[in-house]
Amino acid sequence: HYAETLDDLPQVYRDVADAWARCLEEGADFSDMNRALRERDVPRIREIWAKLVEKLDNQTFYGFLCDSEAFKSFRHREIFGQVGFGTGGWDTDFPNSILEILRVVYTEADDHHRGIVGGSQQLPLRLWEREPEKIVHWPYGTSLASLHEGGEPRPAVTRLNRTAGNHITVTDANGDIRTYRAAIFTAQSWMLLSKIACDDSLFPIDHWTAIERTHYMESSKLFVPVDRPFWLDKDEETGRDVMSMTLTDRMTRGTYLLDDGPDKPAVICLSYTWCDDSLKWLPLSANERMEVMLKSLGEIYPKVDIRKHIIGNPVTVSWENEPYFMGAFKANLPGHYRYQRRLFTHFMQEELPEDKRGIFLAGDDISWTAGWAEGAVQTALNAVWGVMHHFGGRTDATNPGPGDVYDEIAPVELPED
Repeated sequence: HYAETLDDLPQVYRDVADAWARCLEEGADFSDMNRALRERDVPRIREIWAKLVEKLDNQTFYGFLCDSEAFKSFRHREIFGQVGFGTGGWDTDFPNSILEILRVVYTEADDHHRGIVGGSQQLPLRLWEREPEKIVHWPYGTSLASLHEGGEPRPAVTRLNRTAGNHITVTDANGDIRTYRAAIFTAQSWMLLSKIACDDSLFPIDHWTAIERTHYMESSKLFVPVDRPFWLDKDEETGRDVMSMTLTDRMTRGTYLLDDGPDKPAVICLSYTWCDDSLKWLPLSANERMEVMLKSLGEIYPKVDIRKHIIGNPVTVSWENEPYFMGAFKANLPGHYRYQRRLFTHFMQEELPEDKRGIFLAGDDISWTAGWAEGAVQTALNAVWGVMHHFGGRTDATNPGPGDVYDEIAPVELPED
């Protein structure tokens, strides 16, 4: 089916969209929560969310659909899984906790997307190079890059352990050993279990359990450079674009078209897949993947010769196979809320034994919004507040930090007995 608007699609797709809207309204107070978010009504957000956490923590995404009268049709659930919302199909997310999905749709993170010139890596690069105008502890013109020799980050951390005086000692890949009064860990949390030699004493046992139980989704992508955005050519018979952003139940699942102008080189993401669909690609090389993808897309677009436009080698990544990532992003399974809460609230260390303080967790997988930069930034601010508090510092009374208002906005706590 070719569509430029929802109205161009067969009625069954509109039925599925309506079913999803009804399902969210009836099962998750969507309008109330969306309104509270827009109005920044924190007490109301907490009131709605606390009830939903208690009610839905044990529920899968698929189970949530099945519990809705709006999705009583298996056919509708199947189509929804294939087409989904936002960036594509969501059936690979069906085993995950519905709470993960609700965080995305409440905030409309699945909608209103924008491209970033230079890619999303511009965020860490610009933070690295930024020279703050309002700076207190360093000379004017200081950046993170300038604080590092040659403007390069230090090597990978290979060991973390506690040493006398409750310090954190860090060993890096060059063999250098440095000791600090506090440290912030921002890498993928599973690296604490495998790539980095760690003392058990770094964290309380229930936090180690939460790290062990963290669930990461697999994801694969393959990109090819092409000579121009040829997909904007018009089919002489139909008047339609000769090729479009494509969602399918075939191996490719999601195909995305990226251009920088009509006469400039462009890129096709031939396939973007998650979970089981990603694992299907794992044994194949980049060229083998591309051949399967071109065959699949050739059956969908028999009149389009994609191959003749390719001007370079395919580039692929399967995040589950990357040694420093080990997965695309965290996605809690049913019953994992308590584990996530332990990790997210770890920066509040007043109640921890003294020999378990001083190391702080941050990163998008520690947050409630894994895969989004917002979650990484939020947990970074939490960790910085934690370090400041650990050293006996405090924030300006007119600009309280996350720990200062923790009692009012802390995530709801579920019983563990």
